[in-house]
Amino acid sequence: MLSTYRYPKFEYRCPAEIGQRSSRRVVVVGAGPVGLATAVDLAQQGCDVLLLDDDNTVSVGSRGLCYAKRALEILDRLGAGQMVVDKGVSWNVGRTFNRNDEVYSFNLSPEPDHERPGMINLQQYYLEEFLLKRANALPNLEIRWQNKVVAVDAREADSTITVETADGNYMLDVEWLIVGDGARSGIRRLLGLDIEGRVFQDRFLIADVVMKADFPAERWFWFDPPFHPNQSVLLHREADNVWRIDFQLGWDADPEEEKKPEKVIPRIKAMLGEQHEFDLEWVSVYTFQCRRMKSFRHHRIFFVGDAAHQVSPFGARGANSGLQDSDNLAWKLKLVMDGHAPERLLESYNEERAYAADENIMNSTRSTDFITPKSAVSKLFRNSVLDLARQYRFARALVNSGRLSVPSFLYTSSLNTPDQEPFSGKMIPGAPMDDAPVSDQGQQGWLLRHVANQFIVLLYVDREPPADAVIADIKACRIRGIGLTPIVIAANATVAAACADSVKVLIDLKSRFKERYDAEQGTAYLVRPDQHIAARWRKPTMDALRAALARATCN
Repeated sequence: MLSTYRYPKFEYRCPAEIGQRSSRRVVVVGAGPVGLATAVDLAQQGCDVLLLDDDNTVSVGSRGLCYAKRALEILDRLGAGQMVVDKGVSWNVGRTFNRNDEVYSFNLSPEPDHERPGMINLQQYYLEEFLLKRANALPNLEIRWQNKVVAVDAREADSTITVETADGNYMLDVEWLIVGDGARSGIRRLLGLDIEGRVFQDRFLIADVVMKADFPAERWFWFDPPFHPNQSVLLHREADNVWRIDFQLGWDADPEEEKKPEKVIPRIKAMLGEQHEFDLEWVSVYTFQCRRMKSFRHHRIFFVGDAAHQVSPFGARGANSGLQDSDNLAWKLKLVMDGHAPERLLESYNEERAYAADENIMNSTRSTDFITPKSAVSKLFRNSVLDLARQYRFARALVNSGRLSVPSFLYTSSLNTPDQEPFSGKMIPGAPMDDAPVSDQGQQGWLLRHVANQFIVLLYVDREPPADAVIADIKACRIRGIGLTPIVIAANATVAAACADSVKVLIDLKSRFKERYDAEQGTAYLVRPDQHIAARWRKPTMDALRAALARATCN
């Protein structure tokens, strides 16, 4: 039990299929953040989804904590983002100390005019609660608690799963199975699938404490602090006046012994001093690893989140990457299920998200090696960098207390149409979209709120409205039932007023779209349903639009 949170208990209901065999098109296993996000995404696109979980509550302890700007934008699309922002603790600044000296700092949001901050800290149980609230509002999403998958027969065209309950077992023939059952994935084990990488021989203590303190809402990380010499410590603020403290313990530490209050409380008092009163809320000891499956797709079974890949907690790349998995998979699966795209489109899920996982594992491994050096040479390098960073700028860039989660730029994806004309800026094909302030019929808002769940062409104009023929070409471009929706981005109200009533028009407030997308009169961007850039042109043609849409959908 926690003093700041009351765990809900979800009702188990006896399934009608007990002792029988039936079929489902889509089953998601695991009601953690990533499984819930995937189920919600598919359900709100109109799919009938069954979500199975072997527990009857949300996650125990704060667990996943930091949710990055891109994850918040995905949660906005799922209808849960504002709840997370309202409850969580917003922050952008991180500071790194060597003993008592600050040697490095960063700001996650150097650019103005984005709707969401660089990071929100929020205990995982709240995120799951908010996603469940959204899930329960969708009539085509059924959740079954205390339903455990105990056998999987995987075939090329479908799978049969056996589900265990208190009332007996039942079997489901599943056309599409999505596995989000965590790092110790039972389904991955049942299928005998490997997960490869490194397990780091170190242990860390998580201590969540309740206290009222005037520390700023920043990420503080210490190397070799006086209160915990020769080790590292991390401090974060959470909701409800809860503070997360991570203490490095070393590989030889006894996990059960270190979790005892008589061991934990003196560590915290040494850090905070006697003037800060606190109550111990939750304690855990963990080791970590950087590993992933060879393939995230096995016929019609897809692995998402920690079931597919795992990283160390330094950098907040776990849940953030998992939410991007669900974001990547859902729209592709929906197109295939509806017959609008061939099944080979689903290979791009593994292509793109395995690339992102490798990027996360690389950054996570580098951070972990710097924080916990395992050789005399590595430790000498780390300590020398920290000493030099006090005075020299070049050394500060080498300080690595966890390179924080950023979205992957999928610039190598086979779904991208390469540029044929010169552009500047980072909104290259494969990039996740940058946000920008816009006005819609006099109402100020944000670009990303208007761009989701469909293929959209953003057409920028700053001198005159787009020709009717250009808008007609965009609307006429259809492949296997997939169409394009035009949105005009106008530089000012005068140009916006001259545009035809038959097209949606947004005004580029503060010229941020022009700046961030290197836009000029007639510039067009093709945007995927997951808000990634698929193609861009200075002057789009019908042939170019059709070819790019075909490539982005494998048609």
